[in-house]
Amino acid sequence: MLQLFPSNPAATMVIRQVTPDIVTMSLPFARFGHLQFGGRGTLVKLSTGSLAVFSPVSLTPEVRETVDSLGGNVKYITAPDLEHHLHITSWKKAYPQAEILAPEGLWEKRQSNPEFKDTPFQHVFRNDGSPRTISAEFDADFDSEYVHGHGSRELVFLHKPSRSVIEADLLFNLPAHEQYSKTSEKSKPNFLTKLVLPLLSTAPPAMGHRRFAWWILSPRDRPAFTESVRRIEQWDFDRLIPCHGDVIETGAKGVFRDVMAWFLPGDKKSV
Repeated sequence: MLQLFPSNPAATMVIRQVTPDIVTMSLPFARFGHLQFGGRGTLVKLSTGSLAVFSPVSLTPEVRETVDSLGGNVKYITAPDLEHHLHITSWKKAYPQAEILAPEGLWEKRQSNPEFKDTPFQHVFRNDGSPRTISAEFDADFDSEYVHGHGSRELVFLHKPSRSVIEADLLFNLPAHEQYSKTSEKSKPNFLTKLVLPLLSTAPPAMGHRRFAWWILSPRDRPAFTESVRRIEQWDFDRLIPCHGDVIETGAKGVFRDVMAWFLPGDKKSV
């Protein structure tokens, strides 16, 4: 089996306080064992003091200490798509009071693996028009969009108090400097990674990333993908926290518009 995460995640994980209420946990992650995409979990303290974790990473002693420093009350564990779910079982065992948020189909997918035999998830995002209400405290701090037109069925969240978008595989921001900053590869992405960098960079005009979004991310249901992108574009945000690549600390809405330009009104496509 290909090694996706480092064998000793604590040695290479970067735990960083992005805002007083947001902590990121960034570490190496190699897609297909070779593409250095980087991985990131995001921990958010809600206005009520409860905690929500998005795309959870390895629950190392340092991560547990970080959770404790924020009050320790993990109430929400989010698997933001069909791929970012490998660590939700360990978090659920550590924090049994937490409720799991996930897209439709993930619970069923996980049941084929004995390690992932879960109780049913409490909050499943479905494309059936049903209201997406999690709880009063969660809904007060977050807006959400279910990008069911994405091949991985993405869940995207806006943390309204900090104007931060948290997402998984909707937008990449490679190279993954922070996520590889504690490794020997921090300044030298491997050959395969260098090949895909033009497709997953947000550097203007982000033409490679535009094509990646058009041809790879959205063909499952491009009209639905377009509707979701347009709703996200209407959010009030300045920061974007991706799972893969560096955090966009400011100016993220302009970056998002550049990458998703072909899904927004008024842009001439050149696919």
